[in-house]
Parts: sequence; C-alpha cells; structure tokens
Amino acid sequence: MAVKGLVKSVIERKTTHKGDCELLELVAKGVETQQRWRCALPPGGPYILGRDVECDFPAPWDRYVSRAHVQITLEESVIRITKHPQARNGIFVDGNPVEECELSLGDTFVVGETRFQIAESSVAIASSPIRPIEEMTFDSQELRKVQFRDADTRIEVLSHLADVIWQARSDIEFHHRLVNLILAGVTHADAAAIVEVDDNGEVQVVHWERRNEMAGEIRPSARLVVDSVQERRRSILQVWESSETSDDDYTAVAEFDWAFCTPLPEPCKDKWGLYVAGRLDQQVLASGQRVADDLQLQADVKFTEIVAEIIAAVRRANELERRQAGYRQFFAPPILAALGDNPDAELLEPRECDITVMFCDLRGFSRKSEESADDLLDLLDRVSRALAVMTRSIHSHGGVTADLQGDSALGFWGWPLASDEAPLNACRAALAIREAFAETRNQPDHPLADFHMGIGIAHGRAVAGKIGASEPVKITVFGPVVNLASRLESMTKQLRVPIVLDEKTAQIARVRLDPNEGRVRTLAKVLPYGMKNSVVVEELLPPAHQTPELTDDLLEAYEQGVAHFIAGRWEEAYHCLHGMPADDRAQDFLMMLIAEHNRVAPPGWDGIARLSAK
Repeated sequence: MAVKGLVKSVIERKTTHKGDCELLELVAKGVETQQRWRCALPPGGPYILGRDVECDFPAPWDRYVSRAHVQITLEESVIRITKHPQARNGIFVDGNPVEECELSLGDTFVVGETRFQIAESSVAIASSPIRPIEEMTFDSQELRKVQFRDADTRIEVLSHLADVIWQARSDIEFHHRLVNLILAGVTHADAAAIVEVDDNGEVQVVHWERRNEMAGEIRPSARLVVDSVQERRRSILQVWESSETSDDDYTAVAEFDWAFCTPLPEPCKDKWGLYVAGRLDQQVLASGQRVADDLQLQADVKFTEIVAEIIAAVRRANELERRQAGYRQFFAPPILAALGDNPDAELLEPRECDITVMFCDLRGFSRKSEESADDLLDLLDRVSRALAVMTRSIHSHGGVTADLQGDSALGFWGWPLASDEAPLNACRAALAIREAFAETRNQPDHPLADFHMGIGIAHGRAVAGKIGASEPVKITVFGPVVNLASRLESMTKQLRVPIVLDEKTAQIARVRLDPNEGRVRTLAKVLPYGMKNSVVVEELLPPAHQTPELTDDLLEAYEQGVAHFIAGRWEEAYHCLHGMPADDRAQDFLMMLIAEHNRVAPPGWDGIARLSAK
C-alpha cells in the first residue's frame, strides 16, 4: 500500500496560488470521525471520486460508494459533478438525486453515507520577514535526555501509530490519521500539518488539521519550514510575540505563538516535515523563563521526532521489501540473502566475469499462437506457466534470470557471486526443465502437454550487471557467449535434441558432473549459419536410470561414430550410429548427411558440418 511509504501524496494534485485565482478544496465527512479528509481541488479534470484507493478522491470507508462513482471537473470557476458510468447508487444534492449538476463554493453533495463539500482553501503560507523572538534547534542526542511528564499517555498514543500506518487505505486517510495522532500526543497544540518544500523552494501543505475545526485558517511559517526541512535538517522551535499582546500583522494572521517543524528522516521524501503549532501557556508567560526552555515543549518535539523516526523506519522496511520484490524475479533466495539489505551495492554493478549462459525457448509457440487466435488469454496463461517452469528451475539452482523474451528465458550463472559450480548448476537447471516438460507430456490434459523446449548452454567471458535507473530494475548479460548460447538453442531443432552444450561447458560437465545427475555426448563439429568459426557441440542427457534406453555403452558407441564422421570414415560412422535406438533422434542429423553422400565423405572433407540456417 502506498501510504506505508509516505511517498505518493495528494500534493501532486495541488496547485499554487496564481494571481487572484481562488484555491478550492473538496472536503469529505463520513459517519465516523476518522472518515474525513480535505484535499485541494485544482482546475482541470475530470477527477474521479470513488471507493478505490487509486481514485483522485478516495472514500474507501463507504460501502455505498462505487469503485468509481463521481467525475469532477473545475473549469473557469465552474464545478461540475457527473455520475460515473460504473456508479450503482445515486448522487444527492439538496436531497434530490442527480446525474449531473453544477456546484458553487459552499455547496454540498452526498454519496452513500458521506457528505462532500466545495470549500475555499483554508491553508496559506506565512512569509513575513519578521523574525521570531526565540528559536531553538534540537539535537537528537540532547532530546533523548528530555523526560516525558506524561509518559503513559505518550506511549498510549504511539501504540496506535502502527494502526495509522498499516490500516490506512489511502494516502489521504493516512495523512489525516497521522496528523490527528500528533494532535493526540501534543495535547496543548492547536494545529498540526504535513508540509513539503517543493523543487522551487516553495512550501506546500500536504495535509493539516486543527483541534477546533471552526478556528479558521492555518498559516505555517515558510521560514521555519524551509529552515528545518531543507536547510538544517533538524527540528526547530520558533516563538513569536504573543498575538494577545502584539498588534503585529504577522502574529495576528498567524494566530499561533509558537511552532516547531520536524523533518522526516531518510529514506522518506527529503523535503517533508511535520509542523506543529499552538498558543502560549499563561503560566509559562508569567514565569518569565524562555519559552523555548519549557520542558513540555521540548518533550513535544521529542514525541514528534519519535513519530518521524518510526515512519522512516517503516519506510526503510518497505523500501527494502520493494527492492527485494523487484530483484526476486531475477535472483534465487541464496543470492538475495548474500546481497543483504543493500541490493544496490557495488556487487550489482556491471562487470566482466566468467559466465555460464542458458537460453531456453519454447517449441511450438508460433503454431500454438495461430491455433489459439480466438483464445489468446488461454495461450498467455500456458506460456506464463511454461516460463515459470524455466525461471523456477534457474532460481532453484542458483541462477539469475534476465528479461523474459516472449516465449523464452535467459538465465546465467557466475554473477553477482562467482562460483566454480556455475557451469554445473546451469546443467542441473537445464535437466530439471527437461524433466518438468517430459512429465507434462504424460498428462494429456496438462496445459503444457504439447509444448517442447530447446536449451543452449555456453560458458565464457561476458559483462553482467544491473543497468539503468533503480526503477524499473533491469538485469542483463551481454557478450559473444550470450549469442553462442542463443545459437546453440537454435541448433537443437536441427540436431533433434533438447539440450546442446558448447565445448567448454561439456568439458567441465564430463569431469565434474555426477553421472547420477547427467551425462554428455558429442554430437558433431559444426559451422553455425552466419558464423566464421566452427564449434564442437555436445548434448546434455539425463542419467542412465532416467533414460535406460540410452546405456553408457550406447553413448560410447555413438561418440565413436561421431569421431569416424569427423575423420571422414563415414562407413564406420554409419555402423556405429545405426545401432542406436530408433527413438534417439540425435542420430538423424549425421545419418542424413551420410545417406546423402552414399556413406562416403565428400572430397576435401574437413570434418565440419555446415548448417544452412539458424
């Protein structure tokens, strides 16, 4: 929920005072005291009022308000409300149902159990050059020494802060609850507000409340807000000459004798603050002491700083969760655990390293797209399930996923954490994907039953890392090894096998991969279409107990046939390959070449089979 981060704000819907243009607000009042808000109504629109918290003006507490209920526009001082097409219940003006009408300043309309009023903005910013008669800047360490005289009451108020944060269903509701909690904790304050210093250095009031609703406008001191929130980044208390003893225009307008502002710490918005104001206690005035030295006021500042720190702590937790959620689509849990609380560390910066890349592609997707033209959502669901099989296997074996590309997935190992197991884990992930798809083919009604896959794996140097801004997160890998993995995946179609390895990966797997996990056999030496250099391609196979038809002796005979083929002894190659089981399609590629040349290698044979297409 956006309110938990105190990021998205109704300030985005506010306008500045231009010339003599009148600023308006929309005021909502539900049945319960907490079911109310006051929000700026800027020119333009249409704005949406409804129960959905994403609406411009949300009223999530009212069950009779539709998700989108009223459209509001303000043009040339004309306020027009229109019933939204989704609205089921009526809009009432002066007790009469309306579909559309024009309203003026002070007019009200009712939806469900909530009354809405068009009001004149009661917020202004005081910018008088008159300086306060007292000022105190607070250090957090010093505030810790301040004792609460009413500690039980303060703790009771703070105990409700969690509800304020987590139960608010919209930013507007959160702001309302937060400001009222501050008023509950600072019992002798008359007003409280959430303020912001915008990019132009102007002070804006995000939300405000007064203890006495009929007391009139609130005028925060721009100097105090800017000094606290932007300049010094500390709580500052200012005291002005009492409005009861001074005729000064400033104090008469401001009405308050004291105010303090507390900036919200990082990682909240760095120009937000909590503003609290009130009238001087006559006993304090009579005592003759400095008002800023009053321990009650200092305790109020301490209480407000505690509120600000808790909000910041929740914001930090939410920010971490948001980042973790963003990276979760790329990283396996062990990698996330290794990254810790700072996923934006140098560990994620792009760098060159040894990478094992796996490119996995669905077979039959194009055909299925044509067959499912009338039910593309069903096809999308099936493809999403197939991609989930791929990414789940990559992550469960410690890999990283880059962008999913339609019907294919790109996984890689060796970054952000280097590992000698990278090539082996890539092989394990590929075998797990093969096994998962094989199991679905034995279930005719399974959504993935008629899907096949092709996988190419290559190992070499590449650049991997996080690129671009932090949002959206983008993890990528690039280099020749990525192109090779993609080519190897394409070769699975011509070589008639599910998983093709490059020579580097195959060499590592032959030595270090447990035969009970997987086996390797050489397929051929080929020149891929469009490439200058030939490559030895090999197949990754399941262990013998999963494919009993392909014994280790048969695989050895197959590789002898490949060796004969490369050496130009095609008659011997034919006899070796001919002994393979009929269901083993790997032999088809070489057997067709041998048959085309009547089992005799062509003149000038160099051992390389040239591929005519990607």
